[in-house]
Amino acid sequence: MLLIGLAVWLYNHKKRLTIIPTRFNRQRREVCFMPENATEPVFVPWESLSAWVIEAQGVTQYGVRRQYGMGIGFQHGEILTSVEFPCAGLPIAISYWEAIRGYMEYEVNDLKSIQDPLDLQGPDDPPREGLHTFHNARARMHEQIRDGSRNRVSGFFWYLYHVMTLWTIPNHLVEWEVRRLQKIGPQAMPDAMRQWSEPLPKEQWAKPSEELVRMSAQVRALHKRQPRRPITEIFAEVQRLNPTDKRRA
Repeated sequence: MLLIGLAVWLYNHKKRLTIIPTRFNRQRREVCFMPENATEPVFVPWESLSAWVIEAQGVTQYGVRRQYGMGIGFQHGEILTSVEFPCAGLPIAISYWEAIRGYMEYEVNDLKSIQDPLDLQGPDDPPREGLHTFHNARARMHEQIRDGSRNRVSGFFWYLYHVMTLWTIPNHLVEWEVRRLQKIGPQAMPDAMRQWSEPLPKEQWAKPSEELVRMSAQVRALHKRQPRRPITEIFAEVQRLNPTDKRRA
């Protein structure tokens, strides 16, 4: 079973040598797609992008099963070019889009700004999970024992759990995976995409449209008045108030 698992992992890992991921450039406010079987990438304005959540439900002999997914894409002529992937639940699918939107609109640079409920991302840590995450978790666990918010029995089970899950080996694998992706990623990109990914002088950065700025201000105002209201309902209301605007805030 271990050999089969390693073989499947290696097969999927080698796909990254040929699969070119979708890239987001917030300085240009553009998204770069590499459609299947295409020879050149397609560059799309960020505000023309569409995003959707997929929800499916079926009945099997084991009961009712629900499946969710998230997709982004654009209409290129008569062809819809899109990227879709499964998600564990509806809130997670929505949060994936919010992470992308936060990166493009708010210049989110690290994992801590998006999702770090355990506060395991230090100020000088790289913007990803890795070996530093383990060390930060252990340091925080000892700090909680010292200030009395955690007992030593809980600390014992923390060590027991991580010993059973091979201590720091998973974190080292993540570090190795990140280094390998950083190495093979640029090699797979076409020259046009590589040039498009180069940083621009700040005076050449693209600005959001007036419609987007106005609708975003409406979203923030509604959220401030009704902080407990689901953000999806707020977006929907703003969209209804601006029926002529094609871009969601």
